Amino acid sequence: MFSFLNRWKKKERGPVLKLDLHSHLIPGIDDGSASMAESLFLLKEMKKLGYEHIVTTPHIMVDAYRNTPKIIRKGLTALRSEARAAGIAIELEAAAEYYLDEGFYEHLQSGDLLAIKEKYLLFETSYVSKPLQIEEMIFEIGAAGYTPLMAHPERYRYVSDPKREYGRFKELGVLLQLDINSLGGYYGRSAKQNAEFLVKHGMVDFLGSDVHHKKHVEALSSVFESDAYAEVFRYNTILNDTLL
Repeated sequence: MFSFLNRWKKKERGPVLKLDLHSHLIPGIDDGSASMAESLFLLKEMKKLGYEHIVTTPHIMVDAYRNTPKIIRKGLTALRSEARAAGIAIELEAAAEYYLDEGFYEHLQSGDLLAIKEKYLLFETSYVSKPLQIEEMIFEIGAAGYTPLMAHPERYRYVSDPKREYGRFKELGVLLQLDINSLGGYYGRSAKQNAEFLVKHGMVDFLGSDVHHKKHVEALSSVFESDAYAEVFRYNTILNDTLL
């Protein structure tokens, strides 16, 4: 009798996140939203998913997206205004996702960095090649007074020994932000396997939507109902909502 009832027991669902700290919602400045209309649509969809506070993080890359704090702040002001006019009750802030390239040291030296809550510096690397000076760059982030936060570590194809390489990042004081859609296989088998490794070993500190477009929010809706998402919270202390 009890085994029969257990089979029909409602599936466990992971907590609804109120804060997201990785997305690309300021229109027209990177590979994310292409228009204000698209940005407003994405904000409405994220609100439906339970988000109340979004720290959007445009790319800053020498070769592709030469964004500056001024450009990002201007875009944020416009997005906030349009969201308010559209009646979207969601709090908006902006930081940036810094690419570890030849221009990164210049950003650090400028003293004008867009960190999440003025504390966590979100960074990414090439997906295929580990930067030769990555440990030095991580050290410099800390020396500048920020906590290094690596975006989507599960998606870096250069990671061949997860235990050793992710473990080393942790030794260096790096916090890890997992892309939620990796749990559902959106970014491929390798990213999903790495995500599962990070989850099972309690290495995940933050979860990010990494929303760029409609397909991302559609995928999130499915992942939030999955066992894989609920499992994250069994093995990890997720810090998103501590930033509210």
